[in-house]
Amino acid sequence: MPVPFSQISEKYDIVVIGSGLGGLTAANRLAYCGHRVLLLEHHHRLGGLATWFKRKGHIFDISLHGFPYGMVKTCKKYWNKAIMGSIVQLKNIVFDNPQFSLQTTFDKEDFTHILETVFKIPLSTINRFFTLVSGMNFYDDQSMTTRELFEEFFPGRTDIHRFLMEPITYANGSTLDDPAITYGIVFSNFMNRGVFTFVGGTDKLIGMMADELEKNGVTICTKVKVENIIVEKGRVRGIEAHGKTVTTRAVVSNSGITNTIYNLTDRDAFSDEFLEKAAKIRVNNSSCQVYMGIRDGEKIDDVGDLLFTSTAPEFNSTELLDKETKSKTFSIYYPRTRPGLNRYTIVASMNSRYEDWIKLDDKSYQAEKDALIARSLKDLNRYLPGVAQKIDWTEAATPRTFNRYTLHTKGTSFGTKFEGLDVSRTIFKEVAGLFHVGSVGIIMSGWLGAINYGVIVSNDVDSYLRS
Repeated sequence: MPVPFSQISEKYDIVVIGSGLGGLTAANRLAYCGHRVLLLEHHHRLGGLATWFKRKGHIFDISLHGFPYGMVKTCKKYWNKAIMGSIVQLKNIVFDNPQFSLQTTFDKEDFTHILETVFKIPLSTINRFFTLVSGMNFYDDQSMTTRELFEEFFPGRTDIHRFLMEPITYANGSTLDDPAITYGIVFSNFMNRGVFTFVGGTDKLIGMMADELEKNGVTICTKVKVENIIVEKGRVRGIEAHGKTVTTRAVVSNSGITNTIYNLTDRDAFSDEFLEKAAKIRVNNSSCQVYMGIRDGEKIDDVGDLLFTSTAPEFNSTELLDKETKSKTFSIYYPRTRPGLNRYTIVASMNSRYEDWIKLDDKSYQAEKDALIARSLKDLNRYLPGVAQKIDWTEAATPRTFNRYTLHTKGTSFGTKFEGLDVSRTIFKEVAGLFHVGSVGIIMSGWLGAINYGVIVSNDVDSYLRS
């Protein structure tokens, strides 16, 4: 259980700011290694974007819509077997757009079959493509864009570009003009064995993680917003929050990298060269979501676990960001997703721009949210005719919503573009004892990326403290 901030000690080995999956994992690993760890979260609930809310008997997951098989190994190794054991595959992924309609298990074997039989691509070309993308690493050459990658293997085939790219754009916000490695790494992770989810929902997962943190001795405080990271003579000395100073040898910020540099730390702590690099960081786009709850006692047909739907003629990264986009993903939660509840919920997800929402006055903002809900219901009706009559709760979230609850710069759902990774990885060289973990460089976003980055950073912190 969280501890009141007024009752905590005045000194810890490490303070972790923020409880996204990266922060939670770093805190857990460092406590497991024997360090005294304090975890501070500004919200009343742990998890960051890996969270949930309840309405009228429904439980809506904010971001539990699918992750790669790598989560199985990662959770077993860095959390526990019970968490690992709740990960199951989503086997029915649907694509439906003007260029093609198909179902897939979303893995290499099935994608190869579809590319060969549906899109008529020679097997040799398919194998060369998979060999190239599976060998990509974040330190590889960044000059090739995803657009150039696709044109090299599938020139002019916008249908294939859509098939390969659309789900990854929903997963991490990348575009055809981002470095190909930001596509290839994430795509290869999914191609390993498909798309997986957590049975029982995010609330169960975060609850299990909180239990593990407490078992390993992490002190957890919620509703505590850190105001300042104290730096003296180039070294972290502590943090300030709610008028109280906590001394520490190291800080792991799970706040956004831009928030960490510009809002939590005095700029004088950084060199001009580092600040110049930081100034070039581009924040990635955000999301809109519409949450729909099916009335208790009602049922809906099984039409797929994830539906990538669009009425746009071709895939277009700009179209996906439009406030009135014709493209969205439906994540459908059947009773098997939350055993025991016997309820159905549906989440429509769309990529979005913060700028399109932040300047609206309250009346216009509500009108746009209502229109967003109406469009989502209309699109959902294509797959579940008459579903609106079975829905007893609808609610919309926008980039403004994500900014309010997570404090992410511009409400970003996917962190930063690729240049943010280098800044995040080198911040401890600027300020001794200051580390960053979070969604950076696109490839370190999403559940698997966040947890793995938490492991990487915890190893850095442990080495620093032991040295």
